[in-house]
Amino acid sequence: MHLTRLMTTAAAAALLACPALAAETVSEPAPAPPPAAAPAAPAAALPSIPKVAPGPDIYETLKASGQFAILVKALETTNLKGVLKTYPNLTFFAPTDAAFNALPPDVLAKLTGTSTAAANQMQQILKYCLINAQVDSSKIKGAKGPVTTVEGASIQLDGSNPDDLLVNNADIIQADVRTANGGIVHVIDKLVVPSDSPYYATLASPAPPAAPAPAAASGG
Repeated sequence: MHLTRLMTTAAAAALLACPALAAETVSEPAPAPPPAAAPAAPAAALPSIPKVAPGPDIYETLKASGQFAILVKALETTNLKGVLKTYPNLTFFAPTDAAFNALPPDVLAKLTGTSTAAANQMQQILKYCLINAQVDSSKIKGAKGPVTTVEGASIQLDGSNPDDLLVNNADIIQADVRTANGGIVHVIDKLVVPSDSPYYATLASPAPPAAPAPAAASGG
């Protein structure tokens, strides 16, 4: 894995014009103290969730937590439950129920629907959250770059700020939940999607800048 590893002129003229003043010792007022620096704006707090305890495998860890009901059901309907229970040494970026519930209601309804198309689209997204290797926070901190996922597309890991590890546009709010079979779970606060997902434009693209307000007409 290669990750790409932040004396004014007027005063002088006055002294020349009045030699007597130039000979006197003039006591200048003390300079005013510099204004106090404005306090730095506090960093936005990441969502607080109960800590996820490791279990025998990734699937059982998520199920036992109670914070991944939507994700657990999606893993079951997309036939990925067995993958996360059977294969060791995987890394999974797990969106919480709060992350799913933050989606636009129509998107959530479509993704969690019972149709084959919905299951295929959800499976694509969940495979994009899965890496066939152990990637703990020590490999993310201080680095930035893409890593290939099971889905085939690359996901962007960003550890340039060691206090706020990112996966695409999602924060890792709990890192390094290590399961007994060598799996690693990173809990994330947003659903991440590959660029070829039909939901990419809605969930991953930045919002367009707001149009400037029209200038007020000047009176004439």
